Amino acid sequence: MYPEDLIKPMRQELVQLGFSEAKQAAEVEKYIADENATTLVVINSVCGCAAANARPAVRMALQASKKKPINLVTSFAGNDVEAVNKARTMMAPFPPSSPSMALFRNGELVHMIERHNIEGRPAQMIADNLVQAFEEYCD
Repeated sequence: MYPEDLIKPMRQELVQLGFSEAKQAAEVEKYIADENATTLVVINSVCGCAAANARPAVRMALQASKKKPINLVTSFAGNDVEAVNKARTMMAPFPPSSPSMALFRNGELVHMIERHNIEGRPAQMIADNLVQAFEEYCD
């Protein structure tokens, strides 16, 4: 586990965008299982690619897209262990990855961005990927 004072600003970066923090498995399941909604789940991380690319990409995508997920949920890898493990099981067949972003529609995984899709890519490229997914799957 990371010290909470270390990760608090990283958590807040997404909470300020309207994300709900899920720390327990039941919370993650509740949002993802929403049968009449789209849900973006972001597995937040301390790693450099998350700080440099993932969180800014999410912000850029939400600002740029006319269509947005109804539910925005985040859990922190290494700290919100129960919630992250539940989210990862619902992201199968994709292997565990942090940071990562998954879009669910009516409880079904419809779009996944893994760590290897984040590392080495500029935030705008990742945001463009998310915007395309929002436009296709969100109402």
